[in-house]
Amino acid sequence: MKRLIRAAAAFALLGAASGVRSEESSAADPAVEKRVRALATELRCPVCQNLSVADSPSTMAVQMRSLIREEIEKGATEDQVRSFFVQKYGEWILLAPLKSGFNWLLWLGGPVLLLAGLVGIVFWVARRRRPIEDVPPVSAETAARIEKALKERLEDGA
Repeated sequence: MKRLIRAAAAFALLGAASGVRSEESSAADPAVEKRVRALATELRCPVCQNLSVADSPSTMAVQMRSLIREEIEKGATEDQVRSFFVQKYGEWILLAPLKSGFNWLLWLGGPVLLLAGLVGIVFWVARRRRPIEDVPPVSAETAARIEKALKERLEDGA
């Protein structure tokens, strides 16, 4: 009997949770939902730190999405909502760092290093493909000695 009650309670909770979620997404304007989703993908979930607020199933992320939706429906811009979360949690809440100050190193460091590596490879390949420097000419005396040594070897081997 206890199992049946527990199962019914769990089923009721799951049904209520899914009902809230469907109401959340179906009651709002599609344009607002699109803006909420776009902004929620830029924010890190404080609970599941490797997921965005848009992708996280946590209660905190649901609350954050609701707050984003409320603010957008009130007329707040994306920058204002983003600034609110940055003030509350710090820059850490943003999945992508801001493009200002020291963060420019993060944004430009990768492409600069990639470009430097490609330039290095191009120079290395070009240097390896360069023809061998011209060998200085051999004197007549040295050429005569080499020919004599070759003839002696050929005669000894034959």
